[in-house]
Amino acid sequence: MFITSANLDIVFTGFKASFSKGFAGAATAYRDIATVVPSTTREEVYGWLGQFPKMREWLGSRVIKNLAAHGYKIVNRDFEQTVSVPRNDIEDDRFGLFGPMLEEMGRAAAETPDELTFALLAAGFTEAGYDDQPFFDTDHPVGTSGGDYPVRSVSNFQGGSGEAWFLLDCTRPIKPMVFQERRPLGALVSKTRPEDDNVFMNKEFIYGSDGRCNVGFGLWQLAYASKEELTAETYEAARIAMQSMRGDEGRPLGIKPNVLVCGPNLEGKAMRLLNNGSRVVTVGEGELPVSVQNEWAGTAKPIVTAWLAD
Repeated sequence: MFITSANLDIVFTGFKASFSKGFAGAATAYRDIATVVPSTTREEVYGWLGQFPKMREWLGSRVIKNLAAHGYKIVNRDFEQTVSVPRNDIEDDRFGLFGPMLEEMGRAAAETPDELTFALLAAGFTEAGYDDQPFFDTDHPVGTSGGDYPVRSVSNFQGGSGEAWFLLDCTRPIKPMVFQERRPLGALVSKTRPEDDNVFMNKEFIYGSDGRCNVGFGLWQLAYASKEELTAETYEAARIAMQSMRGDEGRPLGIKPNVLVCGPNLEGKAMRLLNNGSRVVTVGEGELPVSVQNEWAGTAKPIVTAWLAD
């Protein structure tokens, strides 16, 4: 191929198509557990976190609630990926070899929100949420000082020392996690002009993508973590704990856990617990196990992800 601006535009169009194909074909799950929030500056402050809106009977004047100024802040981060293609390969019509690489770049860009979101979820045992407590903790303060419902500690961590799994309520507009997007990750750009240093000095055409985003925690009340063995009994206890949660005024929050997140090691247990129509139980000591109806089938969507960094 004779290197001209028009021919390079044709090559770039093909590369963009490959990148877009990879981006569109990536299977992602972050939107299932994270509220996607557009960002307009370098950071966003989520002062409203901690409030659960509730209707009340209108008797007398309205009761105005100030949004708690928690000052929970998510600062956008920059992400990029860049590859170089030898000019001679384009000149020798070998650019078709690079289509799969550009497609893989698109897939990697699309999976970045998953990687960030689930890694932060797994780090919730040490990383703080809006109340300055670890997101998964045994003593979140709930209540109002001097009010009818005094401050007390509430737990969203079941305990244990094994591999973590997570039960989430993702039925609401506000989800347990927040994905903040300043500039999308799905655009491919190029440096192919003859006067570009990479072309002039190194005989390379450069292609890359970038974006600005970050993740943070939403409402801890919508997430429950356990390091106990994933069984019907621990799953039931987690559901009870979540559905029993009350707000600062003592009213039930109406939590509806509907997503279970785990890593590959727990995939089999999660699928058997949530998808099988029956399960095996031991009736009594010395007796043979029997099969009973699985009451937990279909109660939550299993999400198995490799991004739960240990």
